[in-house]
Amino acid sequence: MLITVDELTEAMLSDRPPVVLDVRWQLGDDRGRDHYRDGHIPGAVYVDLDTELAAPASAARGRHPLPDAAELQAAARRWGIDDGSPVVVYDDIGNLASARAWWLLRWGGLTDVRMLDGGLGAWRSAGLRLSSGDATPRSGSVTLSSDRMPVVDIDQVADTTAVVVDARAPERYRGEVEPVDPRAGHIPGARSAPTAANLAADGTFLSPDRLRERFTELGIRDGDDVIAYCGSGVNAAHEIAALELAGIPAALFPGSWSQWSADPARPVHVGQDADR
Repeated sequence: MLITVDELTEAMLSDRPPVVLDVRWQLGDDRGRDHYRDGHIPGAVYVDLDTELAAPASAARGRHPLPDAAELQAAARRWGIDDGSPVVVYDDIGNLASARAWWLLRWGGLTDVRMLDGGLGAWRSAGLRLSSGDATPRSGSVTLSSDRMPVVDIDQVADTTAVVVDARAPERYRGEVEPVDPRAGHIPGARSAPTAANLAADGTFLSPDRLRERFTELGIRDGDDVIAYCGSGVNAAHEIAALELAGIPAALFPGSWSQWSADPARPVHVGQDADR
């Protein structure tokens, strides 16, 4: 699931180098491609999260609905991925964005997909060079399907007995601020588990033991069904990665808060849930 800078540099020099994807995206910053052009890991291909890792936004489906498998396959071929290709993804915010590509490619059927632990910051800290401009990948031939990772829809979330975790910042969970979605607050009963807290100060993931302690403190027990959501299904993929590192499988609610809050029939809770 994770790869270190040393492991990536070794893999890039091997006879089976990975396809490296740069998923530079952040809420409120639409200059991902510009940041990529200013400096990226040599050979990395830029991936546009809004257009290549999501279907068009709508109130009915949310801001980042899952793409059709055929569209994801076409994009993956543009990036140069073949069947069996190893893939490494990264961003510059601790994989909070690139985890979406990690999750989607696994959802599509790829098994060898890893995140660069620490992202671009770790690469820079190692003193390794960056490339500028655009890379021109060759065409790949990968065949993707869908549904290789667990997914739940809005009605399933509404009726679930699973533990539902909200990966957004605590102030958004409590409804104190809402910068982009129709209503503030959270899904009633959801537990606040901001995914940024799964990272150490240097942007690397906490150890599996520490992550397991964190989720245990949130009341998640072995055998619990777990559903993760965030604003639009991006950071929730990072939460699922952290849960998996801790040995806890989880399903993604892709529509997340952007879909839930757009439906006036769905209840909203503001503040901290009484049992948290």
